[in-house]
Amino acid sequence: MNSDKPVTLGLIVGNRGFFPDHLAKSGREDMIRVLEAAGVRVIAPGPEDTKYGAVETRAESRICAELFKRHRDEIDGVIVTLPNFGEERGIADALRMAELNVPVLIQATPDTPSRMRIEDRRDSFCGKMSACNNLRQYGIRYSLTSLHTEAPDSPAFGKDLEWFKGVCRVVRGFRGLRVGAIGARPAAFNTVRFSEKLLEAAGISIEPIDLSEIVGRINRLKDDDPVVQAKLGQINAYVATAGVPADALTKMAKLGAVIDRWMKETDCAISAVQCWTSLEEFFGVVPCTVMSMMSNELMSSACEVDICGVLGMHAMRLASGTPSALLDWNNNYGDDPDKAVCFHCSNLPKHFFQEVRMDYQAIIAGTVGVANTYGTCVGLVKPGPMTFARFSTDDAKGKITGYLGEGEFTADPLQTFGGAGVVRIPSMQTLLRHICENGFEHHVAANLSSVAGIVHEAATTYLGWDVYWHR
Repeated sequence: MNSDKPVTLGLIVGNRGFFPDHLAKSGREDMIRVLEAAGVRVIAPGPEDTKYGAVETRAESRICAELFKRHRDEIDGVIVTLPNFGEERGIADALRMAELNVPVLIQATPDTPSRMRIEDRRDSFCGKMSACNNLRQYGIRYSLTSLHTEAPDSPAFGKDLEWFKGVCRVVRGFRGLRVGAIGARPAAFNTVRFSEKLLEAAGISIEPIDLSEIVGRINRLKDDDPVVQAKLGQINAYVATAGVPADALTKMAKLGAVIDRWMKETDCAISAVQCWTSLEEFFGVVPCTVMSMMSNELMSSACEVDICGVLGMHAMRLASGTPSALLDWNNNYGDDPDKAVCFHCSNLPKHFFQEVRMDYQAIIAGTVGVANTYGTCVGLVKPGPMTFARFSTDDAKGKITGYLGEGEFTADPLQTFGGAGVVRIPSMQTLLRHICENGFEHHVAANLSSVAGIVHEAATTYLGWDVYWHR
């Protein structure tokens, strides 16, 4: 599934005959103009299909539903617009018969106090409640605009539309998602255990491959193979490699070429890769740069085979359209209770760094030697807004859980190795208590954006996960 294509939205225009139906005509035109200006492809009944292209009667509901069914594989979400009170049964019937199972946004256009005589009165304020009541009865999940009534061309609706498009991207990106699990989880990391069956029940499939198969395919490649040389060129263009041995760079290029090919063959969109310490001991490099490049290209990749960790990365990159990273909640920062050091050793995408260079992995080098640990990306995270998220499979309760919130990477000084940054999160001690009391992992996904609201809506309302929003 291509989760990066432009958003396509179905449009249902509510109408109720004893309210001014000319408002349905103008309201439909206004909404389509706004959606198309925002880059949205619109699928909606036309005036030749139903009265004014709106939905009121049972027959019109069926016409709308059949249209949506013909475009089932294209529609990412539905907007219900209420330019007047709207026929709540017609809206609910159309959605039920279409069976799209996509996000739905309910918008109601406000009345103008000076135009509330019978010929121009909308009553959308009231009609929205009736529409939501019926959708609730029908078991159809839906989202709401930030204000109860918003004009289609208002700044408020413009913001809500961008938010809803993000929700649609996240939901679409998780439906039928395939995740590559490259290698076994490190024996010492019980924290990255997960339930493959719970994820499968949520429509997320895991495609495993043993590291021996990866290394075996690497051994079939020659140094001068065109795919190896192409990958080597990409690595050298991606990050400064001064001082890194040529043979280490060639090994990274082979590893990257094999993973790229396997991901395409298996239709995996994202991955999680074994590191500690098999690749270093038996192949002679760390996979950090290869993973960093994938994440930077929006194919999120998490270390230590943290499948749930990469799901958090993926959700935020779908919401924001920018790369995500996986980090440790690693250290306190002095005495400030709202600050901490987030760190990894590291495969952070280039997008995260102020400046970045390739080096050896200082932690593992103490065990397997410097020569076997080249490939890590070293630098400080640039200051700016950040969203964090963690998903987990709660096997005992049989559900997917998580937490998320927003904060910022600061410009505070930090002397360390790997990839790291200082974060400030309001009421962070409350968050840390929540993490520990609920047994969440020490890994957290981060994105340089403010998209917690998008991810929370997608995860809770449409994916049905139990996710705490720290705010």
